[in-house]
Amino acid sequence: MLCGGFVCTRNSLCALNILYVLVSLLLVGVAAWGKWFGLVSSIGVVAGIIGVAVFLLLVAWVGLCGALRHHQVLLFFYMMVLFLVFVVQLSVSCACLALNQEQRNALLEAGWNKSEATQMDVEKTLNCCGFARVDYNGSCPAMCFTQEALSTCTTCSEIIERYAGQVLRFVGGIGLFFSFTEILGVWLARHYRNMKDPRSMPGAFL
Repeated sequence: MLCGGFVCTRNSLCALNILYVLVSLLLVGVAAWGKWFGLVSSIGVVAGIIGVAVFLLLVAWVGLCGALRHHQVLLFFYMMVLFLVFVVQLSVSCACLALNQEQRNALLEAGWNKSEATQMDVEKTLNCCGFARVDYNGSCPAMCFTQEALSTCTTCSEIIERYAGQVLRFVGGIGLFFSFTEILGVWLARHYRNMKDPRSMPGAFL
């Protein structure tokens, strides 16, 4: 029997939003783990990840409340917000999958020049110095940047570009997968809103 009944649709919508809750908690855990172990020192990056997690948690909470209470207004706003997120996420995912090497390099350099804290995080983690060239007269937190091992330091662009394509394809694929779960959530919410609660009065409109 297909999942088209009131209870089955409600349970499916609840399960989808519980998945979003788990993903949001995972994002918070990743941000805290990166900050705790010193992998990410930029407050902006951590705040951005936590902000996305909180937004996803709020959307999931609205979806759960709307599903459990069969609340028409909450389900409507849930549908609208989830559809907007779907459009944005689908666009970003397709852009990640469609970027060529020249566009990737320009994007990476723009991101590199935006934050010095992020530069230091990348240099320390990847053991590299500078983006396009190594500045031996400057400072670098990488282990390779010592008087004895200056010749072993490579630019961060060389390391990042090796994996940039794979990372963007991975991020684009994950984003594309979750965008389809979002349109599924929109469809479930719309379908659920138009159903009657079997526990209500037979002539009641919900």
